[in-house]
Amino acid sequence: MPDPARLLSIVEKALDDAKAENVVTIDLKGKTSIGDHMIVASGRSQRHVGAVADQLVKVLKQEGFGRARVEGMPQCDWVLIDTGDIVIHIFRPEVREFYNLEKMWSADRPIERLAV
Repeated sequence: MPDPARLLSIVEKALDDAKAENVVTIDLKGKTSIGDHMIVASGRSQRHVGAVADQLVKVLKQEGFGRARVEGMPQCDWVLIDTGDIVIHIFRPEVREFYNLEKMWSADRPIERLAV
């Protein structure tokens, strides 16, 4: 069974090494079943987004997490890498601002009201 804390550390270090910008890690435990964490990062351009994603996928494979699914590489406006436990979004800044995933996923769920 893969160690989720180790995977998170590997992803964050790989993004830092690839010079990803404005990296935000969101804890999803208890919010959704899509994964334990979501990481949102930016690249300066389409080329940088593609290079960051490419480098991250290579590191994941080297570290034994090679089953990640990748979407968006042809355009490189927004690349999604899904490791199963962690979902990584790498955006061009304008695209990131438009979708604003941090706001959507960082918000706490409202407390459910009890029926009287």
